[in-house]
Amino acid sequence: MRVVLQYTLFIRKGVGKFYSGKYQCKFPEKYKGDSSSITYRSSWELNCMSYFDKNPDIIWWASEPFPIGYRSPIDGKKHRYFVDFLIKTSNKEVIMIEVKPYGQTHAPKAQKRLTKKYLNEVKTWGVNQAKWEAAVEYCKDRNWKFQILTEKELFKKSPK
Repeated sequence: MRVVLQYTLFIRKGVGKFYSGKYQCKFPEKYKGDSSSITYRSSWELNCMSYFDKNPDIIWWASEPFPIGYRSPIDGKKHRYFVDFLIKTSNKEVIMIEVKPYGQTHAPKAQKRLTKKYLNEVKTWGVNQAKWEAAVEYCKDRNWKFQILTEKELFKKSPK
């Protein structure tokens, strides 16, 4: 997606630990939903929100717009997944965007020892896969796109 990839050139890496807060729109008319109640759960999400809000190529955007049902491979039960963002670009594309650390976007390497950390990584990967498969199907039914943004996309250096 051209619009989001341009964004990757300009984000500065956040410093410090995980944080969250309320985002205040500069252009509330672009936000789908209650613009007085937008919550970010990481500096990466905050940077995305600021970009979507200020970029003229983003017609509208929403944060955690609606739940998507999926079945967890861990407990076999149905759960609800709230994707991070939904945007509409000036070229009429609607794109569902998930912001995740790169380490959570691929299967962990097999380990001989089943440590607590490794088991948690396997669980996270399995749940993420189930969520993303549900999101891809949801998007396919609507002729939308699904994209995962990681630090590799968010913190690319601009060419000199």
